Amino acid sequence: MLNTTTAYLILKSSRPRQWVKNAALYAALVFSGFLFYDPLDAVPYFVTVSIAVFIFTMLTSAVYLVNDIIDVEADRQHPFKKKRPIASGALPLSTAKMAAFGLLGLVFVSSLFMPLFFRLLVITYILLQVFYARVLKHIPILDVASIALGFLIRIYAGAVVCNLHMSVWFLLTVISASLFLAVGKRQSERTLLKGNADIDMGSTRKILKRYSERLLDQYTGMFATATWLTYAIFTFQNEMEAPRSQFATLYQYLPRALQTQKLLMFSVPFVIFGVMRYLQLVYESNQGESPERILFNDKPLLATVFFFGLAVIVILYLFV
Repeated sequence: MLNTTTAYLILKSSRPRQWVKNAALYAALVFSGFLFYDPLDAVPYFVTVSIAVFIFTMLTSAVYLVNDIIDVEADRQHPFKKKRPIASGALPLSTAKMAAFGLLGLVFVSSLFMPLFFRLLVITYILLQVFYARVLKHIPILDVASIALGFLIRIYAGAVVCNLHMSVWFLLTVISASLFLAVGKRQSERTLLKGNADIDMGSTRKILKRYSERLLDQYTGMFATATWLTYAIFTFQNEMEAPRSQFATLYQYLPRALQTQKLLMFSVPFVIFGVMRYLQLVYESNQGESPERILFNDKPLLATVFFFGLAVIVILYLFV
């Protein structure tokens, strides 16, 4: 029987802040226009995707536990990671292993009630994370590509449970954004450890020695541009039907110069500002090591994400 302290340490090792990444499963549902769709004699799409999000939350929590178990020695050399429950010794390895296997068991049972392709994506995600922890994270370029693939799997997982279609430009946006965040993470890690003379950069993450500061700058600029540009093209390609909602009656009173079937493009400025703000935090404050922490702690970026989401919902569901 777990006591309160042990349960808390397991929860902490599961990285609750990282759970926000699983919101990516809602992406296909939102941008397909089916967020509020309630099929006849079937579970509403939003409920179905929410169940998938819960399964992925358990899955990613188990993966973080496994990663901390595998990297326990390296984490003990890191200025911040050494304080994690497993690395510090507060959470015994045996307990962490039991928790990880327990969560994986729940994922397996829950996935039995989901579509076949969702189960295949869950298995693919597990294999990817195991391969990443053992091999890929030590290979330049493939390490950040693996992070992008993890996000892509989430996007597809949210789409297949409701059999939704996704634009190729949206998928390219997801890939670009995830690579942008991954490179920013490496950039901040390298800067942080470079400024600490007492710590050997290779002792915490060997791959950092393979990335020069100049190379990471090039990668960051490349994927920052690709992120907003691919999203812009996605919005330009996203043809909307003629307004038919009761909330869109004002649309017909707009002058022809302001009428367009590509209203989603008005959300592009939020993406551009978000990319620029994130770059500012990475280069001025070295905060890119933990993207989810930035999202919750930086008010301008949090406000940008909120208004971006609001703009997308209003445009797709109130003007169509």
